[in-house]
Parts: sequence; structure tokens; C-alpha cells
Amino acid sequence: MKVFDRMRAAVSSRRSNKSRNAQSIIPFRLNFLLWVVGILLLILAARLFYLQVLNGTSFKAEVKRSDTTIQTNNVQRGMIYDSQGKVLVGNQSHQAITYTKGSNVSSQDLYKIANRLGRYLKVSNKDSRLTDRNEEDYYLADSGRLKSVLKHVKTSDTDSEDTKYDKALDYLSKHPSAWELTSQQKNNARIYAAMSGAYALSTTYIKEKNVSAKELAEVGEHLSQMPGVKIGTSWTRNYPEGSEIQALTGTVSTTGLPSDSINSLLSEGYSRNDSVGQSYLEKGFQATMAGSKSQTEVTTNGNNVTKETVKYAGEKGSNLVLTVNSKFQKQVQEILEKNYSAAGTSYSSGVYAVVMNPNTGAIYAMAGISRNTKTGKETTNPLGVINQPITMGSVVKPAMVMGALMSKVITPENNTLTDKPIKVEGISQKSSWFNSTGSADMAVDAATALEVSSNSYMMQLIMKMGGMNYTANGKLTLKPSIFQKARYYFNMFGLGQKTGIDIPGETTGYKGASDKKHVGSALDLSYGNYDGYTTIQLAQYMSTIANGGNRMRPYIVSQIRGTKSNGKLGAVEYTTQPQVQQVIPAPKSYFELVWKGLYQVTHGTNRYVTGSSLKSEKPSISGKTGTAQTVSEGHETTTLSFAGFSPSKNPQVVVALAIPGSTNDKSGANITMAKQIFQAYWKTVKSSKSVSDSDN
Repeated sequence: MKVFDRMRAAVSSRRSNKSRNAQSIIPFRLNFLLWVVGILLLILAARLFYLQVLNGTSFKAEVKRSDTTIQTNNVQRGMIYDSQGKVLVGNQSHQAITYTKGSNVSSQDLYKIANRLGRYLKVSNKDSRLTDRNEEDYYLADSGRLKSVLKHVKTSDTDSEDTKYDKALDYLSKHPSAWELTSQQKNNARIYAAMSGAYALSTTYIKEKNVSAKELAEVGEHLSQMPGVKIGTSWTRNYPEGSEIQALTGTVSTTGLPSDSINSLLSEGYSRNDSVGQSYLEKGFQATMAGSKSQTEVTTNGNNVTKETVKYAGEKGSNLVLTVNSKFQKQVQEILEKNYSAAGTSYSSGVYAVVMNPNTGAIYAMAGISRNTKTGKETTNPLGVINQPITMGSVVKPAMVMGALMSKVITPENNTLTDKPIKVEGISQKSSWFNSTGSADMAVDAATALEVSSNSYMMQLIMKMGGMNYTANGKLTLKPSIFQKARYYFNMFGLGQKTGIDIPGETTGYKGASDKKHVGSALDLSYGNYDGYTTIQLAQYMSTIANGGNRMRPYIVSQIRGTKSNGKLGAVEYTTQPQVQQVIPAPKSYFELVWKGLYQVTHGTNRYVTGSSLKSEKPSISGKTGTAQTVSEGHETTTLSFAGFSPSKNPQVVVALAIPGSTNDKSGANITMAKQIFQAYWKTVKSSKSVSDSDN
């Protein structure tokens, strides 16, 4: 047993020694690791002290001395051509004075450069509009003036520099008599404002055009004293076929991004000083025509640019080719101008016309005149065809007939009703224009109703659609749902909804009240004397009837094309394809009935036929005249309208026009305009010889 006791004691002793040895090793390793970490921290601290304290200034200078980044510059904007390849909107180059802002330029630097440049360059308020804030910023850019102003302002040690500056601005605004800029200082302030608005390493125009030879020479001589200032090239829009086309194509901003869309454009990557489309086609196709900016690698030394390397020369914007024939466009505008006064324009707000291909939706011409009813001033406004809703009148009656056919209240074989005054309890008597007393009561079928423009026939149709059995002097039992039902068919043909034309700014039109209180107005709706439609809707609607039921989306841009090295039109990048928005679910027999009626409007023999003055035209014309009783400036007036197509068989062109607020409804100005527009089309756009006799 003693032997075993000694053995256990020996083992226990060895274990105890190992435990003591392990305990002594752990503190040693930990202490060693801590010493190593401490030494490394001391080395890091010493390095930071060396970099930031001893050599911080020199390293900052080194960073400034060698700063390389990418500078972008605008390129020439894409141009706009007509269907014949004529330039409608081009670019004119100008020598310009530009400024490229360095990466670390202070307001003091800008102030000095602006003052020096102002010695040699005159910038008018027309070139760059000077605001009160611009003047205040320039005034305070002088550190001495800023300190002087701050003496009159209550500040605290906790105020930031920005807060102090805002207080200084507020003081200047409230005490305009305490400071005033001279004419020379205002000139310098315009330059300073343009420079301040630029981003680092972006180029802005100080003066885009009308730079004199003297200015170019003096600025060029002193460029070395004005870091960032250069003599460059700018482009502005020109209009070889006349500036009137701007009313259709739109305009481009000349003083940077438009204030009403600056935030959205900045989010898309534009710079504040970029020129962009402000309206119509220029705005709608901004991304297409803007092109790709050039990219230049710029190395700066402080505020100075030491090296520039072009990495990408940029690419001119793509060009738009329109469906519009510029010569024909001018002719249509002139036709409106020549005949407008005959309609009686004392209270008229304008006249608008659209010429459209019914089979593709291509627009051949859009013309218009807007008239200020207060001053009588008239302005060219072709875009009024998409944004001026008008109560069109009888011209919409074919849509009413199609709605009645499609809702089965009449059929191609059974559609005869008696034209008579409509007398309903609680509503003033309503009648056709030729039968206000009932002395001309007569049986008319659908085609004849269109020929003589029967209001009575249309009112009876809408009552049938509403499930009402009409009896003279009986109650009006129509329900408000009749508005929705009738508009459903009108909308199907394009009346009362946007057409989708490729120009921004289109409106829907307007709808009259549709409640029970106004249910009697459904009778007015049936013959076009209630809701309002745009002229482009009128053209789309008549095109849908003309082509047999395909509602085509109108468009004005036919192609997007590049540019050849010689500056001429290049390869086709995109071609607009005709788009069918809806196929009318109606058999051909329905359209044949309406076609017959539209042909009789211009070729009929009834003594009340409304469009007989178009009878002799070749190729033949089918269409519908319209009058709507309206009130303008408190006076009773009339809308004169027309929508029709030619030839009567296999139609190739649709003309739609409207003259709201006419005071001479006997003038026939709408018919005269339509006749002359058709004649101009066959003479200028397409030869009538291409139409076979069978088409007439």
C-alpha cells in the first residue's frame, strides 16, 4: 500500500508542477501581446502626427495639385425635318465665352474672375437675367462688404457661417437704399451668377451669342489671368422655313434648366446650365435630341487646369423627321387666316384644323389661330388642336347613328323616323334647324338624317337607347345612366378621350354634368351641343369612320434618324408604325349606312342638304358639317365645324376643323376652309391623278 501511496503522491506532484508552469506561461504571452499592440498604436499615432500635423498642409496642397476628373460638355442638338427632308428646326453656331469651374474654386475666386472678365465682356439682362438675389450674392462676395453688413446684424458665436450669410442677405433685402450696384457691377454680377451656377468641372456659357470681335480679342488676350474662362462655340435654334413652326415644334431653354422642372431634370443627370426642350416636340423628345455629352479628362493644379484629354467626343442628338409637309402646313395656316374673319370673330376664341391620314394616323398639317376675346389679338397656335376643347355640334351625329346601330335600337334595314319638334314636359322645345314649327315634318332614314342634319332624329335615337318611349308633351323618363351609355360609343370612336398623339399637352375635352338634374341635356348631347372635344379628336373620330372601324393613334414624328459626317440625315434609328388603338365591333353594313349619309351631305338632293357646295370637288368629298349654339362673352354665338374625308371611296385624307364663337353662322366659313384645304392637299401633298375614277 505504501508503494501505491508514493506513486499517487508523485503523480500529484507532477500535475501540480505542470499547472504552475501553465499559469506562469499565460500571463507572459498576454503581456507580450499587449506590448506588441501598444507599440503598433504608438507607431500609428506617430504616423498620423507626421501626416496630419507636420505635413498636413503639404499633402493637402499635393491633393489639390494633382486632381483628375471627368468634365462633360454639351453637344449639338438634333434637328427637326419635315416629310420632304426640309429643315424646320436647325442649329446655328456662335462664338461664345464659356467658363469651366475648377474643383476647389471659392466664391472669392469667382468674384475676382468675374470682375476681371467684366472689363472685357458686356452681358446684357437679355443674355442673362439678373435677379435681386444675384445682386445680393455678388455684393456679399466681397469679404469687406460682407463684414460691413454683418456689423448691422445681430449674430452669435453659435451661428454658422451659412446662418450669418442668410442674415446678411435678409438685411440687404430689407435695406435696399443702403446699397446699390453700378451698371458695371451689375454686368459683373451677371457673370458671377453664371459662374456660381456651374458645378465643379462643368462648363457654362457666360455669353452664348452676339460676342463682338472686340470682346473676343480682349478676352482671348487675357485668358491666362482668368482661370477657367475660354472662347468656345454655342448653338442656338434657327428656323429656315420660318419661325412660325415654333408654335408646333416648341422651344429650347436659353438660360439653363426651366425653373418649373429643374428638380426632375437634375435627378435625370442634367446640369443646371443645360439647355433643354421647354415645350411640345422639343420637350417630348428631349432625351432623343439632346445627344451624348463629350467627356474630357481634366487634371487640375489648385484652381488651374493643367491637362485636358478628350476621352469621348460626344455624339450629336438624333434628328426628328415629321409627317408634316411644311409647304402644306403653311397653306393650311394661311387658309385659316384668310377666311377666319368671314365667320364673324367678335367673340370667337380661335379656329383650328387638322389634316390626317385615316389609314395610318400620320398628321399632314396642324394649324390654328388663338384669339384673345378681350383684346382681339390673334396668335398662331397649331397646338390648339390638341388642347382646346370645343362644343362641336352636328359634326358628331355619325357617332350617334353608329351608337344607335350598335345598341340595336335601329338596324340598317329599319331606321326611318319622323323629324318633328321634340316636346318634353319641363324642357323647352327642341327641333331640327329646318323644322322649328313642325311645318316641315317628314320621314327620314339614318342617311337622310345625316344629309339634312336632323337634331330630332338624334334625340329620338338617344331616347330609344335610354329605353324611353317618346310621346309629345310626355315626361322625360331618361335616367342619368344614358350619359354613360352614349359616351361609351362616342369614346369608342375617339370623342371625349385623349388620342395619344406624340406631343405633350393633350387634353381630354370636357363633359357636361351627368346627374339627374341635367338628364334633359342628354338630348343636346345626341346632336353635339353639350360635351366638348378637341379638333384632333374630331380628326381621329372621322378617320375611324372613314377607314371602316380602326381607331388609329395620330402621330407627327415619322422617323428618328442619325446624322452623316457631312451633316445630312443619316441612318434610320426608329420608324413609327401605325397603331390601331381599337377596332370598332360593328359589321360593315353599319359603316356603309353612315358612309351613305356622309356622301349625301355633300352630294344629296334634299332641299335641306347642308354641304352641297362641296359636290363638284374632285376627288369627291364625304363629310359632316356642324353648328353648335353657344354663348361667348355673354353673347349668343355658334361653333362652325366640319369633318370629312376624300375620296369618298378608299379615303386617303381626313380634314377636321372648328371655329368656336362665330357670330355669322350663314357665312359657310367652315365649308370654304374645308374645300380649300382639300384642294391644297391634292395639289401639294399628293396628286389627285393618283386616284382612280372608281374611288370617286
